[in-house]
Amino acid sequence: MNNSANIWLGALIAVGLATAGAGIGKGFVDARKLDRSVEVKGLAEREVTADTAIWPLQFVVAGDDLDALVAAIESQRKAVFAFLEARGFASEEISVSAPSVLDRLAQPYGDSNVRFRYSVSQVVTVFTNKIDAVRDAGSDLLELGKAGVVLNQENFEFRTQYLFGGLNAIKPEMIEEATRNGREVAAKFAADSESQLGKLRAARQGQFMIEDRDSNNPHIKKVRVVSTLEYYLID
Repeated sequence: MNNSANIWLGALIAVGLATAGAGIGKGFVDARKLDRSVEVKGLAEREVTADTAIWPLQFVVAGDDLDALVAAIESQRKAVFAFLEARGFASEEISVSAPSVLDRLAQPYGDSNVRFRYSVSQVVTVFTNKIDAVRDAGSDLLELGKAGVVLNQENFEFRTQYLFGGLNAIKPEMIEEATRNGREVAAKFAADSESQLGKLRAARQGQFMIEDRDSNNPHIKKVRVVSTLEYYLID
C-alpha cells in the first residue's frame, strides 16, 4: 500500500516538474524575443551664423626712449579708436587694456645685443554683434598700417573669435530631427531583417557640438548633435 502511494506521488511530482520546466522554458524564450533590439544613432546638423564677435587688436612699438614710446602707443591707440568708430562701432563696444612695457635688458636672460631696449604694447578689443562690420573692417587693416599702426596678427591669442549664443532656441527642433532620423534608420534595419520595429527601449542624448564650418569662414558655425536610440524588434 505504501509502495503504491509512493509510486503515484513520484509520478505526480515528475509531471509537475515537467510542466513547470516547460513553463520556465517558454518564459525564457519570450524574454529573449522581447530582448531583441537594435541600437542606432540619429544625426542632426545645422549651419548658423555667429551672433557675437570678439576682435582683439594688439599694436606694438619698440625703441630706446621709453617716454617717446609711451607717447607713440597713445597715438596709435587713438588711431585704432578712430578707425573702429569710422566703421560703425560704438564706444561701448570698444575696450582698451593697460599698456604693457617690456624692458629686454631687465630680463634674467636678456641679450645685451638687442636692437631696441623697450617694447610697449596695448590691446584694443571689440565686443559686438556686428559680425559683417567686423569682417569688413578686418579687410581694411592696411589703412591702419598706412597710419603707422603695427598690428600683431601672428599671435594666436589675438585671433578674432566668432561665437554663437542661440543654441537653446534650436535645441528642441534638432533633438526632434535627430530622433526622427534615428527612428528611420531603425525602421530600415527592422524591414531588412524581416522584423517589425517596436517601442523605444532606451535613449541617450549626445552633447551639442559647435565648430567652424571651415577655416576660411569662422563666422559660419556648424551645430551638430547625435542621439543614440535603442528600439525593440518584434518578429
